[in-house]
Amino acid sequence: MIERIRFDDKGLVTAVVQDANTKEVLTVAYMNKESLTKTLETGETWFYSRSRQELWHKGATSGNTQKVVAIKGDCDRDALVVEVLPVGPACHNGTTSCFTEIIQQNDKVGSVEILSKLATVIAQREQEMPEGAYTTYLFDKGIDKICKKVGEEATEVVIGAKNRDAEEVKWEAADLLYHLLVLLQEQKVSIYDVLHVLEKRHEEK
Repeated sequence: MIERIRFDDKGLVTAVVQDANTKEVLTVAYMNKESLTKTLETGETWFYSRSRQELWHKGATSGNTQKVVAIKGDCDRDALVVEVLPVGPACHNGTTSCFTEIIQQNDKVGSVEILSKLATVIAQREQEMPEGAYTTYLFDKGIDKICKKVGEEATEVVIGAKNRDAEEVKWEAADLLYHLLVLLQEQKVSIYDVLHVLEKRHEEK
């Protein structure tokens, strides 16, 4: 694989690091043959620092390592996408991603990224149980209440669909997804495990 990569005249290739679950771009770094080799051998990201002119192992000092899931090359073989499972923030500033500065943003569109964010908030609610939060109420009432709400919201989606009411379907489907995420958290089943099942089914077809 390494021999197929087109390193530049400085022996480097651009590496775009992406969260394997959320698909969020975490950072952009550089690799040379040695750091790419170490990445493949260890299963964690290694990069080449242009300023220090040395290899560096992501998380060696901070503990915020990145477990490699996949490495993909582009059509010209002169850039890489490295999909990782991060342990902690990717940026030295302590943020999940280095890309936090918004230069331009037009009307926002829906993205599956919200599922990851919502799942994280729900997990925090279960741990902290803040007073007055609806999610706290659900966890406090327990699995029977959560299951009931999932059933109710699923029925509401069906009713909206039968009524050919797209607006109602949209809102009720959002309620269903939220309550389903609560149910998954209560059962300690990761949304990413569910998505993996869907991916496997798709690949099998």
